[in-house]
Order: sequence, then C-alpha cells, then structure tokens
Amino acid sequence: MDFELTNEQKDIQKAAREFAEKRFPEVAEECDLNETFPKALWKKACELGFVGIFIPEAYGGPGLGFLEHALITEEFSRVDAGCGCILTTTLGSEFILFYGREEQKRKYLSLLPRGEAIMGMAITEPDAGSDVASVSTVARKEGDHYIIQGNKIFITNGSIADYLVILCVTNEEGRDRSKRHSPILVETNREGFEANPLKRKLGMRASDTAEISFSEMKVPRENLVGEVEGEGFYQLMTVFNHTRIAVAIAGVGIAQGGLEKAIQYSKQRKQFGSPIGSFQGIQFKLAEMASLIEAARVLCYQAAWMVDHGKIDPKLISMAKWFAGEVGVRVIDEVVQIHGGYGYLGEYGIERLYRDAKLVEIVEGTKEIEKLIIARELLGR
Repeated sequence: MDFELTNEQKDIQKAAREFAEKRFPEVAEECDLNETFPKALWKKACELGFVGIFIPEAYGGPGLGFLEHALITEEFSRVDAGCGCILTTTLGSEFILFYGREEQKRKYLSLLPRGEAIMGMAITEPDAGSDVASVSTVARKEGDHYIIQGNKIFITNGSIADYLVILCVTNEEGRDRSKRHSPILVETNREGFEANPLKRKLGMRASDTAEISFSEMKVPRENLVGEVEGEGFYQLMTVFNHTRIAVAIAGVGIAQGGLEKAIQYSKQRKQFGSPIGSFQGIQFKLAEMASLIEAARVLCYQAAWMVDHGKIDPKLISMAKWFAGEVGVRVIDEVVQIHGGYGYLGEYGIERLYRDAKLVEIVEGTKEIEKLIIARELLGR
C-alpha cells in the first residue's frame, strides 16, 4: 500500500507530541501514585482539539478520522499512557456515531470535544469476560421506560462519566444469543446507579476504572441507541473494530517511549570504559526493538487508514491489536533489562511503562481472542 501521512496529519502528530512532552510530566507521577484522573489535563486537551477528533463537524468535533485519533494516542502514550487516557473520555461515542438517532448525536456527541462531558461504555461483567453474548444485565420494558438491573466490571470512566452506553439484554427469550442485546444510553446521575472505583491496578492508574451496578434503574425507552432492539452484539463488534486500533497504537507509543529512553541511556551509561551502546549485545537489542515497533506501527496505521476509507478488516485490526500489545510488553521488558537496576526504580519512570504496557494485551479483547478472530478469518467461519 502506498501510504504517507499528509502534512495536516504530521502537524497533528507534532502538536500532540509537544503537548504531551510539555504537560504530562507535570502530573504523570502524581496521577499514577494517587490513582487520580488528570481532569485539568483533559480540559486543556479538549481546548486544543485533541479529544474526539473523529467526531464530525456537524456534531461539534473536528471531523477528522480514526487515523488522526491513532496518531494523537501514540504520541500521548509515548510520554505517558496513563495520562493518555484523557482521550478515552469519548469511549462509547462510537455507538451513537454509527447507530444513534439524529437527536442523540446532536444531544450527546457535541459535549465531548468541548470537555463538557465524559463518556464510557459498559460491556464487561464479572461472569461474562470475553463471552460478550453471555452478558446478563437486563433491561425490561415497563411502559415507556426500561428498568435496568445488573452489574458491570472493569468499566473505563465508570465513576467519572456523565453517561455510559450499556449493553443490556432486552430480549431474554431470544433463542439466538447474539440477538438478545441492545445498547442503552444511561445518565449516571439516575437513581439506582452506583459506581465503585477499582484501586491498586497494576498500571494505567490515571485512567478511572470502576465496578458499576444498576438497581431497578429507570431509563426512558428513547435512550435505546438506534431504532431497533437486538442488534447490540453486532453493533459492539463494529465499535470494537474502531476502538481496538486506539488500544493497539497505545502499545506502540509505550514501546517507542521506552526505546527512546533506552537509546539515551545506552549513550550515557558506561561500563568497562565504554558506553554500553557500543556493545554488540545492546545494539542487537535496540535494532530488534526498533524493528518490532515499526512493524506494529505500520499495522496500526494501515488498519486505521482502511477504517477511515470504509474498509473494515477484522483480521487486520486483530493482528494490529495482538501484535502491538505483545510488542509493547516485549520492548519494555528489554528497556528495563538495558537499564538494569535503575529500570527497576520508580524514579526513572521505566517501571511505569512496564506496568502500563500489559493492559494492551488484555483490554477490549485479550490477545488470545484476537488470535481467534484472525484464525477464523483465515479458515472461514
């Protein structure tokens, strides 16, 4: 594929890098240690147009694409992936963008780029995990309302979101498990909603993660995303084919940030009278790391470019998600090794990269699920 970033995309990339390099170090360590969401940083990113860049101009966004979103995500993650979570404040907006009614798009999407609301999507349940079709949170119909009962776990922005898109069972009697669910938009200030932040996470501690519960929560029927019930599973798969690219490129950004630290350290650190970068063993490590990162980056960029051109390839997207996650973990492992004992100390910021990288292999489809998708696409379902 003949591919090169446009001048506008390069400018966005440069601006994102400069913003992250200037602003993230001021709060990154504090947010990690205290497990706090960087709200002021998010507000500033919204002012500068980094948040919700794929939201069309008609709904208050810049009207660019998921490749531009990936470029910003990569640069943010390169400096600090935890602070980079400010971009996930639009998570779930894809449901509304692709399937929402016009009034839903106008009412909810415009709030996100302006920094007037935070969004999320609630899919995962304690007993469901990767088996999305077994989601059991129920939305039963009573008159012109849904009454929602159930629990969700590991929900990004769960305790700070103003509204969430929740995957619920709306047809309990449906024989086809993949046609029982529907996405319903829920304002978190409704009676019956409760969120408990999950603490002591391994990494990405600046990102709010919560367990949420719905106790006979009353929601208007008009909050159904779209016109028809029962399409939630297939709608979610489409959403994942967009959001997984951002998760994947975060792994690339983390790896790139680690590689740059390793290169700098290899030039400065001396052993046996010479910089360690002069040793073939270190040179091989750096060469392998750079090659892996570039391969993962190209996969992610291609997947994002194809999505923006209306060409959804689940196989390619899953390849990008699996490979970028594995590259992130593998590269940062080598970065720690090159730094030795200093890489093990918190003050150098290397161990935070290590902790953050692992999430890419787990969130929005584990690497095992991604491999399963790839294999099914290769073999035919």
